[in-house]
Amino acid sequence: MTSVATKIAKEKLYQVLLAPLVTEKTSLAMQNANQYTFRVRPDATKPVVKAAVELLFGVKVTEVQVVNTPGKARRFGKINGRTSDSKKAYVRLAAGQSIDYEAKLKA
Repeated sequence: MTSVATKIAKEKLYQVLLAPLVTEKTSLAMQNANQYTFRVRPDATKPVVKAAVELLFGVKVTEVQVVNTPGKARRFGKINGRTSDSKKAYVRLAAGQSIDYEAKLKA
């Protein structure tokens, strides 16, 4: 466990990752670059995301990239609306490491 994980309570780290993001683009990144994508909390930082992934999945993370995506303007009939802003993290794992989402769901 990293030094960041020891400073932050485990309960907080379990709440950082919201959901895995699986699309065509992220599936190619998984196969080619050993890179996984997650939706994360808006206040999450790179060290916190790294500690959370290492704690939850028991893998070694080498690199984390964080992207803020602004919400889009939408119309609901006559009413103008807006989707909420979100944040996603691209996590690159060490060589030979992988995350099996299905095994984690069954456990």
